[in-house]
Amino acid sequence: MTNIPETGRTPRVQIRLVILQILVLSLLLTLGGRLWYLQIRNGAEYAKEASGNHVQQVVSPAVRGSILDARGVPIADNETRLVVSASRTDLMKMPDDGKAVLAKLAAVLGMKTGDVTEKVRLCDAKTPQPCWNGSPYQPIPITDEATPKQALQIRERSEDFPGITAEPEAVRRYAGPGDSNTAQVLGYLSPVTDAEIEKAKDTASPYLRSDQVGRSGLERTYDKELRGKAGVTRYEVDNLGRVIGRAKSDEAEPGANVVTSIDARVQGVAERELNEAMKVARQQFDKITGENYKADSGAVVVMEAKTGRIVSMASAPSYDPNVWIGGISAKDYKQLTGKGSDYPLLNRAIQGQSAPGSTFKVISTAAAAEAGYKWDGGYPCTSSYSVGGQVFKNFEGENFGPISLGRALEVSCDTVFYGLADREWKKDGGINPKGTPKDYFYKAAHQFGLGKTTGIDLPNEVTGRVPDRRWKKDFWEANKDSWCKTGKKDGSYVEKIAYENCLEGNKMREGDSINYSIGQGDTLLTPIQEAMIYGALANGGTEYVPTIGKAIISADGKTVREIKPQVKAKLPITKATLKGMNDALAGVVTRGTAAWKFGGWPQDKIPLHAKTGTAEVYGKQTTSWLATYSKDYSVIMTISQAGTGSGASGEAVRKIYNALYGVAADGTIDKKKALLPSPEKNLPKIKQDGSIDAPTIKPYKPADPSPSPTPQLAAVLGTPVTGRRH
Repeated sequence: MTNIPETGRTPRVQIRLVILQILVLSLLLTLGGRLWYLQIRNGAEYAKEASGNHVQQVVSPAVRGSILDARGVPIADNETRLVVSASRTDLMKMPDDGKAVLAKLAAVLGMKTGDVTEKVRLCDAKTPQPCWNGSPYQPIPITDEATPKQALQIRERSEDFPGITAEPEAVRRYAGPGDSNTAQVLGYLSPVTDAEIEKAKDTASPYLRSDQVGRSGLERTYDKELRGKAGVTRYEVDNLGRVIGRAKSDEAEPGANVVTSIDARVQGVAERELNEAMKVARQQFDKITGENYKADSGAVVVMEAKTGRIVSMASAPSYDPNVWIGGISAKDYKQLTGKGSDYPLLNRAIQGQSAPGSTFKVISTAAAAEAGYKWDGGYPCTSSYSVGGQVFKNFEGENFGPISLGRALEVSCDTVFYGLADREWKKDGGINPKGTPKDYFYKAAHQFGLGKTTGIDLPNEVTGRVPDRRWKKDFWEANKDSWCKTGKKDGSYVEKIAYENCLEGNKMREGDSINYSIGQGDTLLTPIQEAMIYGALANGGTEYVPTIGKAIISADGKTVREIKPQVKAKLPITKATLKGMNDALAGVVTRGTAAWKFGGWPQDKIPLHAKTGTAEVYGKQTTSWLATYSKDYSVIMTISQAGTGSGASGEAVRKIYNALYGVAADGTIDKKKALLPSPEKNLPKIKQDGSIDAPTIKPYKPADPSPSPTPQLAAVLGTPVTGRRH
């Protein structure tokens, strides 16, 4: 046997082995390095991500804070209801996805099986309401109106209802104390949307999918404070969604309480008197249109004159805010928003704007005084005022002869203001002014804060309108094409107006300024703007930003954040002018256009001031305005299509003052029956356990239920009743 020598092969084998060892070692080093990177360098980060992928959150909503009136009476709070809920996780573990259980549940609750099934399905782009848009790992509410008997059946037969719970839970409630409603002021809640969750996710107050959000009114303005912080329990689940452990949990923090300046008792009176005034107006015949007044909507505001705080704010028509609880039905929603609803969701105190009529004359009076017209000058109050063939009539054609500015305000003489505004229009250069016109009458309106929002702490306030030269130009540019297309020189009234607007709608015409001086034409005001203005007249000339929120108090009462009154502006009038206006507006109550409704009022003890307004609106019946104030409050009422200012609103406003001060029809004062003879200054006490020291509201009984004095009774009582009733 021949031996083959190994020389020649051994080096090659060794080289291959070395290369192989190097490759193996390199792979080991690479794997080791990667393992070190994953386990050591970024181990904590990946562990956190891996843990997060298997953690699901179950949210416990925070108890929403209460909205209280000025004395601590809850006007929006929570009540305990029996809520029946279903665990979708448990239902999905069943062979039929829980359909049999849901059918049994429907039978117990007296609901349709389909309705119950729809409530537990998850919302997505293809699934219509009703459906659940919250976390699938938390209980899904089926109803919050279960009876104790139904809840007992579910709990005692738990083996028949796996995954179903019946527990007492806190549900929002609008209690309506003192027969008040306060719907538009309070607002309502609805579930948070995906867009809102995304928008707020990086803010200091992010939303959770289970949150209910304020959609209007105070619920929206103070949503962040009221909402509190939801509790979150984190569960570890496997890839099949089964719970395998419990992670860290955060306790829920209840929302804070919002104390308002609303007095539920006064609110109830204001709402009742507004509704009653509208009912009475509908029984009155309108000679102009040949039918009864429609009195289709209205508003009333009671405001503290020295702070701007709102004591009462009512809007009609109204609705029951509790319809939103648990989700509003399609039927109820249609009743609130349909064409025949007259839109009760609107808060007409801040969103209803109309021509103010003669209540605007306080601004025209201030403008005349600023323009240099003497207060005691003899200004002709004639039965009509003619310009270029057009006749502007005084109300009911009355003629008082030469009178002062104060007397013109007292008897609401239109022709005095026609003449003053016309004279200033001519001084400014007429329809084609040279240079910069002084525009005292328009400037005064802006100085009084008109043409912009008051800043009240309610959403969606409107601005009203001051139809000055800039507005005229902008409006003309936006509408000239339509006017020029439809306008006719010899057409109908509307066509003639369109024709004139096409030619010179961008210019301040003589008739525009004349109409504007008495609050007609294109001028628009809101009741809250008037409350702010007349409140300033009451307090000596300071306009305050109207507010409803008075303080934010934590659930345990330990933290209190007061909402202080804010000065908005000073009225552009001298002390002498202010005194003259106060005297004139007091005369409106005693011998002017409102005297027939305030006969017998104890003017020497509780001085009242007023200005009536009857605004004409094309195509509609006249709008009633009544603006009033005492040393403590300004009270404004307006009713659409209801007639004259004093005729439609006078008695209702008188009764509101009767309730505030405890005044009977014969002028006697019963302080024990006075609801609020002076504004509430103290804040309610909230105890550590969350309970509130609040008085019990009893049904309000007037100091004297007899009707307001007739002119004959007023004469017997010694109060003269003269002048116009408008």
